[in-house]
Amino acid sequence: MENIQKFLEFELIHIGDYVIQVFTIVKILLILVLTYVLVLVTRKILMRKKFLKHFDKGTSYAIYQILKYVLWVIALGLILEIIGIKVTVLIAGSAALLVGVGLGLQQTFNDIISGVILLSERSIKIGDILEIDGDIVKIEDIGLRTSKGLNRDLISIIIPNSLITTNKVINWSHQTRRNRFKINVGVAYGSDVDLVVKVLIESALLHKDVDRRDIVDVMLLDFGDSSLNFQLLFYSEEIFRIERIKSEIRKTISKKFDENKIIIPFPQRDIHIKENGGSASKAL
Repeated sequence: MENIQKFLEFELIHIGDYVIQVFTIVKILLILVLTYVLVLVTRKILMRKKFLKHFDKGTSYAIYQILKYVLWVIALGLILEIIGIKVTVLIAGSAALLVGVGLGLQQTFNDIISGVILLSERSIKIGDILEIDGDIVKIEDIGLRTSKGLNRDLISIIIPNSLITTNKVINWSHQTRRNRFKINVGVAYGSDVDLVVKVLIESALLHKDVDRRDIVDVMLLDFGDSSLNFQLLFYSEEIFRIERIKSEIRKTISKKFDENKIIIPFPQRDIHIKENGGSASKAL
C-alpha cells in the first residue's frame, strides 16, 4: 500500500506551486472513462423500445445529443479544476480575449447556437425531409455546429445549422409523412374530358406508392394556347423518392394516352414571312 501511495504521489510536473502527480492523471482518466460510460448508458436508455413509445427516434436523438454535450462540458470543467485551473478565474481573466475570438468566430458561434436551438426545439429531427435552397435533403445527423443530410443523388450534404434556423426551410415531414403532389399534363382540344380524367386517375392508382387512393383527383386547370391543361393530384409517403414516382406515373399516362388515342399536342405558332413586298403565312 505504501508503494502504491508513493507511486500515486509521484510528481510528474513541478513548477513553483503548480504540481501534477500521477494521482492527478489517474483522476482525469477516471473522469473521462466515467463520462464515456454515462454517455453510452444514456444512449442505450434513450434508444430503448420502451422510451421510443413516448418519443419518436428523432426526439430521442435530440435529447441524447443535448445530454452528451452537457456531460462532456461538466467533465471538462472537473478536469480543469483537478489540474488546478479555476474555471471562473479563467473566464474572467480571458474576457477580452474571448471577445476578440468571438468576433473572429462569429459565424461558428452562430452555427453552434443554432445547433442548440435545433436540438432543444426539435422542429427538425433525424429522418426529416427538408427543402433547403431548392435541394431536397434527408437529415441523417444533427451536430452542434453542422448537420448532415443525404440528397436525392445520394450525395452527403454538410449543412451549417444557422442555414436551417435563419432561412426559409420547408419540412416535408414535420406534420405528416403523407403529402400531396401534382403532375401537370396538356391534351389536344377536342379530347374527351371525362376520358382524360378517368385515364389520369387510373394511371395514379396503378402505382403502389400512391396513398389515400380514394381521394386521387384531377382538375382542369386552364384552356391553354395549344392544349387543355389538366393537373393530377395524389398523396404519397415516399417524399424522398417522389420524383422517381412521378416519372413512373408519367410513363403510365403516356402509355394509356396512346391506348385511348388521347393526343398530347405540341405548341403551334403562326409565322408571317414577307416576300417582295407581299406576305405569306405559315402555321407551325
